[in-house]
Amino acid sequence: MPIITANTGIITQINIFTVPQGRQQPLIDHLARAARVAREVDGWLSASLHRSLDGTRVANYAQSMDRDAARRVFDHLSAKGLIDGNRGYGEAHPGLYEVAFTLER
Repeated sequence: MPIITANTGIITQINIFTVPQGRQQPLIDHLARAARVAREVDGWLSASLHRSLDGTRVANYAQSMDRDAARRVFDHLSAKGLIDGNRGYGEAHPGLYEVAFTLER
């Protein structure tokens, strides 16, 4: 389950993919496979995939305990060919983030 709380030290990778029409679901399937592999890495916490309603974007919201764990996840997925596999579906715009503020009802 995603943890969205400020000042926890948890690292969130948010990756927005732009995909051609008809490639959204294949990318989601690929990223879901990658998440199952990432789950093997110590310090991995969660992955959440979001599809845009217009069918042209996918947002991947993945969390790790800290920067070291995020690096281990990336290295593990790279070694399995899953990072390079992302490129076959569309253009990626990744970044690492930490929660700075939240507000709930």
